[in-house]
Amino acid sequence: MDAQQHAQFAAETSRRGEWVRQGNRFTERIADDGAWPVEPGRYHLVVSLACPWAHRSLIVRRLLGLDAALSLGVVDPIRDERGWRFTLDPGGVDPVTGLGFLAEAYRAADPDFSGRVTVPAVLDIPSRRVVTNDFPQLSLDLSTEWTRHHRPGAPELYPEHLRDEIDAINAEVYRDVNNGVYRCGFATTQAAYEQAFDRLFTALDRLELRLADRRYLVGDTITEADVRLFTTLVRFDAVYHGHFKCNRNKLTELPVLWAYARDLFQTPGFGDTVDFDHIKRHYYGTHAELNPTGIVPAGPDLSGWRLPHHRDQLGGRPFGEGTPPG
Repeated sequence: MDAQQHAQFAAETSRRGEWVRQGNRFTERIADDGAWPVEPGRYHLVVSLACPWAHRSLIVRRLLGLDAALSLGVVDPIRDERGWRFTLDPGGVDPVTGLGFLAEAYRAADPDFSGRVTVPAVLDIPSRRVVTNDFPQLSLDLSTEWTRHHRPGAPELYPEHLRDEIDAINAEVYRDVNNGVYRCGFATTQAAYEQAFDRLFTALDRLELRLADRRYLVGDTITEADVRLFTTLVRFDAVYHGHFKCNRNKLTELPVLWAYARDLFQTPGFGDTVDFDHIKRHYYGTHAELNPTGIVPAGPDLSGWRLPHHRDQLGGRPFGEGTPPG
């Protein structure tokens, strides 16, 4: 879909009250056969710990052991009118790039950019410009293009013989779950909200059935598909259930998905990349149209994430022939 078609589509759906996600503006890939070759130390991954799309890249980077090859910048969970800020760093400046706002790297790549600045974004450190904010492709490329720099024992998150099945699951999960919660939360008509709501919980019911007798979504090890589902599930009760009106059930009331999510949370690389404080402060503190008071709820109780899940009884090996990240 080109820019004109996307604008027409957005206008039509907005009239129906449906929320439309902004397309990714920067889609160049970091790959040895392209303009941006893989070079350890050259690129800087910028994430928000609150953002589920950025969280994917953070998990994959950790599982594959790319910490030394790809540096990490973390923005403040609260955006102001200028966008994502590096106010968590001393002096409010990212120590790797010297930037105060991620928007500066967007303008360096495209001075005419007028869209919403999004994370994750990978910056070219020498030029301080964005190379890519294409979050679906980014995590796949970390698995397939950065293989020379993976840690010993890194899992295979996107195995070639399972890619068709992974891609199919990812497409369904993105449409009705990952993006579905947003289509519920930002719908502006009752009909649009109810349509997104029904699709979301129909998809979650299907996933309950799929995972009832298998530990992971595809194959017997963790794959990219599990990473993508996890980042929505881990935010579900904390923000989506109430803030986005996704309230047919809490995650804790869906026994299979709740056990599955706990299994992943307790797996190195998943729970240790979750920051519930950032998640709650971002969602409740930056969506004034949904939460005008800015009050951040005190709940939910997070202790349940450490309860036994018993999913290991289904078999499967989280890292296959590999090992957990250190």
